[in-house]
Amino acid sequence: MTDEPTLLEIGLHVGDAVRFRPRPQARWQEATVVRRERDGSVGLRDERGAARALPIERLEVRTRGRRGARTWEPLAQRADRPEQLDLFVDGAPPPAPASARRRPARRR
Repeated sequence: MTDEPTLLEIGLHVGDAVRFRPRPQARWQEATVVRRERDGSVGLRDERGAARALPIERLEVRTRGRRGARTWEPLAQRADRPEQLDLFVDGAPPPAPASARRRPARRR
């Protein structure tokens, strides 16, 4: 077993959407999670395809609020919160949510 940090330790999966600010007064930029770096930062790929490695404190993660609305949560808060790990801890992304199914039309 290696001592390298993993994404699952902080509640992330490869492909999760995150956002960051390059400077304190700059606009938020979206990126995709790629990996966890040896120093504990998160490796990202931004919208232009550039690779970045940013500390956890500078990132926010897309999530769902209490009523189902999309919102952003600071990654530091998510990492501090105890969560149950996935059943199969292999780093695979979580399954896609099931789509709403419509009933077939009734025949008369």
